[in-house]
Amino acid sequence: MILRIFAGLIVAAIIVGSIWLGGQQREAAPTTTIQSPSGDLGYSALNAVLTETGPDGLPLYTLHADTIRQHPGDGVAFEHVNMSFRDQSGQIWTARAQHGELGQDTTRVELSGDVHVDGLLPGSPQNADFATQKLSIDTEADVVSTAEPVTVNWGGRQLNSTGLVASLKERRVLLESQVHGTFLPNLK
Repeated sequence: MILRIFAGLIVAAIIVGSIWLGGQQREAAPTTTIQSPSGDLGYSALNAVLTETGPDGLPLYTLHADTIRQHPGDGVAFEHVNMSFRDQSGQIWTARAQHGELGQDTTRVELSGDVHVDGLLPGSPQNADFATQKLSIDTEADVVSTAEPVTVNWGGRQLNSTGLVASLKERRVLLESQVHGTFLPNLK
């Protein structure tokens, strides 16, 4: 009999203890919030399109990239870039590269890795292709430039140079040094 009373008291103690402990308010676990110093974490996008328009509302350039990453204070980086831009005469140019960068507060798009820029040179009926490893496009000044070795394919002819400045606004292409190639007149 004592054993039954003792077992009953233990069961009662467990029930009372469970009710008492379950009814107490539990403290909320402290929450940790991590904030970046600037408050801006940047962004990343896949298969993205970036377009900048001019005062007339028409696109100055449109940039397609497999990946776009922006880090606060660093500007924007692109992977596998295809870009189109128009010069002041309205001519559409295209560019493609493995990588690209656009700094903050700048109009220069920096391209690198198997860069090709194609378009119609002012006053010419034939497309030109500039091929190099690094190239800068200033979309405001309409200047395409590189200090790297560059190959210019134009009308079935080829010129090689180290450095190029193509001022689309002034309708002028300057090959800077070590220029190699021959332009013969078309005999037709």
